[in-house]
Amino acid sequence: MDLGLEGRICVVTGASEGIGAVATRQLQAEGATVVTSSRRSDGPGDLHVAADLSRPGGPERVVTIAQDTLGRVDCLVNNVGWAEIHRFDELTEEIWERSWQINVMSAVRATQAVLPGMRERGAGVIVNVSSTAGKRPSTGMPEYSVTKAAMLSLSRLVADLYAKDGIRCNAVTPGPTATGAWLGEGGLADQQGSREEILAKVGAGRPLGRLATPEEIAAVIVFLCCDRASYVTGAAWSVDGGTVPIII
Repeated sequence: MDLGLEGRICVVTGASEGIGAVATRQLQAEGATVVTSSRRSDGPGDLHVAADLSRPGGPERVVTIAQDTLGRVDCLVNNVGWAEIHRFDELTEEIWERSWQINVMSAVRATQAVLPGMRERGAGVIVNVSSTAGKRPSTGMPEYSVTKAAMLSLSRLVADLYAKDGIRCNAVTPGPTATGAWLGEGGLADQQGSREEILAKVGAGRPLGRLATPEEIAAVIVFLCCDRASYVTGAAWSVDGGTVPIII
């Protein structure tokens, strides 16, 4: 199936590994040129920009380099994020601020940077990677849950404001996914106890009985970027194995 991504210029943040890296490869397989960004000096994109996306100027610099080098940005995937296990009553101001800057302001800044060009061309796609925790808070990740809920509000806001300019904005809400964030040394599983026991418990808590693969999350991101999703905007797509039910 031709997704209509041939020749598109896409920016993917937080793309050195995990969902961002897989989404990059899937976009490239559809013919898109991808600019990736992370703190690392290299990444899977056709062009990689090392940047601290949590700081003012970082996301804007990535977008500027993409536009100056490739002429425009057609699709923006705000994927960069950070999560740790915390108790709500132990959260410090520093933890809240770090989570806000990484999980929300990185997307706000990148979005503001791409909007002028997209509005001028009358077309553009923005996909924000939120979380099921943004729909139903995780008690073990309180600041992450709150910031990911903010991403859902941001997505709807941008969709409402700029639909008239031909810009679509959607969110993806993954459940626990088999990436380094969960599986890696010191990751979310290790922070909660025995890695094997925690991963088994988390997987069993999904109606489909397992964690997602990054390929499954990336496939939805790529779909939302493509012409096949041309009538989809302002939506939050659950890719969580049935974890958070639809409320009717």
